[in-house]
Amino acid sequence: MEQTELVFVPSPGIGHLAATVEIAKLLTQRDRRVSVTVFIMKFPFESNGGMTSDSDSIRCVTLPSVEISSGPMSPGVFLTEFVKAHIPLVRDAVHELTLSNSVRLAGFVIDMFCTPMIDVADEFGVPSYLFFTSSAAFLGFMFHLQFLHDYKGLDFNEFKDSDAVLEVPSYVNSVPGKVFPSVMFDKEGGGTEMLLHHTRRFKQVKGIMVNTFIELEPHAIQSFSGCNARPVYPVGPLLNIQVGSGGAQQDANAIMSWLDDQPPSSVVFLCFGSMGSFGVDQIKEIAHGLEHSGQRFLWSLRQPPQKGRMGFPSDYANVKEVLPEGFLHRMAGTGKVIGWAPQVAVLAHPAIGGFVSHCGWNSILESIWYGVPIAAWPMYAEQQINAFQMVKDLGLVVEIKIDYNKDSGYIVSAREIENGLKNLMNMNNEARVKMKEMQKISRTVMIDGGSSHFFLGQFIEDMIASIPCKQQIKKKYFFLKIFFLKKKIPN
Repeated sequence: MEQTELVFVPSPGIGHLAATVEIAKLLTQRDRRVSVTVFIMKFPFESNGGMTSDSDSIRCVTLPSVEISSGPMSPGVFLTEFVKAHIPLVRDAVHELTLSNSVRLAGFVIDMFCTPMIDVADEFGVPSYLFFTSSAAFLGFMFHLQFLHDYKGLDFNEFKDSDAVLEVPSYVNSVPGKVFPSVMFDKEGGGTEMLLHHTRRFKQVKGIMVNTFIELEPHAIQSFSGCNARPVYPVGPLLNIQVGSGGAQQDANAIMSWLDDQPPSSVVFLCFGSMGSFGVDQIKEIAHGLEHSGQRFLWSLRQPPQKGRMGFPSDYANVKEVLPEGFLHRMAGTGKVIGWAPQVAVLAHPAIGGFVSHCGWNSILESIWYGVPIAAWPMYAEQQINAFQMVKDLGLVVEIKIDYNKDSGYIVSAREIENGLKNLMNMNNEARVKMKEMQKISRTVMIDGGSSHFFLGQFIEDMIASIPCKQQIKKKYFFLKIFFLKKKIPN
C-alpha cells in the first residue's frame, strides 16, 4: 500500500514537540495510509535528548546543529532566523525521503513560527498546513490584529501601558492592551514585524489544525465561520500524558512519595513552565504568600539563566540562598520546594487541589484533562491573553495577576498571592465547578462521535483530496541531476 507521507516541522521546545508527536500519533492511528516524519530543530543551548516515538508510522529526525548570527535580537526574531537556517537541511532531508517510490508526499505541517518552510513545501509542489499549538482565540487575535494593522493603519503602541481595550471577534469580552503579547510592541527589535509576517503567511496554508476543542472555545471557533481564512480544524486536547518523562526519575519518585502522604485535593502546585523563573525579591514574596495562606504546597522553583544569555532555567544548587531565612524549616510539615517537576504526573495525583500556572496552553489543557483548578500567573509570550480568556471569557480560572510580565519589574505582593491561593482552594468557587465540568467534556471529544474526532477525520479527508496528482520538485540541483542522467543514456 502506497504510504501518504506528511512532513512535520515544529518549533523547537518541548511544548511544541510534544503536541506535534501527539497529533502525529492520532493521524497515523486513524488512517493506516498516513505516515509522518517529524524534523526536530534543537536550540544550541538545549541539553536534553531528541524526541522519539514508539510508532512504526512516525519517524523523529533530529536535524544537525546550525549557527546563526550572534548579534543582539529579540527571542522571536532569533527563533525566526533559527528556523530559516534549517531550510537547506529540511529541503535535503525531504528530497531523500521522496526518493522512495512507496512514499507519496502529501504536504508539510508547520508550526506558527516555522512559516519559512512554506517555501520548501512549494518547491516540492505540495500544500502546507498549520498546526497551531495555542488557542483558537489567540489565532483569531493574530488574524484580526494583522488585518487592523495592514488595512486600517492600527498602531499597536496605542495599547502599550494603556487601559485601552479592543474588540476582537474571537473573544467574548473586549481585550485590554495590558494582556497583549509584549512582542507586539517590539517595533525597534523587529518583534512586531516578525509576528505580522508569520500571520500573513498563515493565509497561504491549506488548512489550520488547532490544539483545542469546540466545547472549550465555542465563541472563538464560531468567529472563523464565514471569513476568508483557511479551514480551521479543532482537534485537541492533544496531550503527552506519559508519566515520568523529562527529568530525573529519582527526583520524580521523591516528589510522588511526598504527595502520597498528603490528603486528597489539599496541595497547591506552583509551576511556571520550561522558561519560568523569578528574581529573588519575587521569590521571597511567593514564600511569604504561601506561608501566610496556610495551604499545603509543592513549589517548582527554578533559577533564571545568566543575565544577557539565552537559555532555560535550571535547578538551584541551594534554594536556601534565595528563600526567606528559616522558611524551609517552618514549612517542613506543610510544603515542599523542588526544582524540576514532572508536571503531568503531579497534576494527575489525587493530592493536588490547585495549580498556580503561567497559563501556557499545554498546561491549561493538562489542568482541564485532570480537572485541576488554576490560579493564573502568566509570564511571557501569549500567556497573558490566555489567562484573560480563561478568567474573563470562560470563567474557568481564578486570577493572581493576569497582566503580569516577567520583564516588567512588577513584584506581585505576598498579600495578592495569599488571596489568590485562598480563592483557588475554595472548594465552592464557581471556577472549580466549571473546571470539573470541562474535564468530563475533554475526555469525550477525542473518541468516536466526539467533536475533535470528527474534525480530525475531516482534516484527513481534505488532506488526501488535496495531494497533487503530479508533484513537481523545483530544486535546481534536482533538475541538474536529471539533466546529466539523460546525457548518459544513449539514443
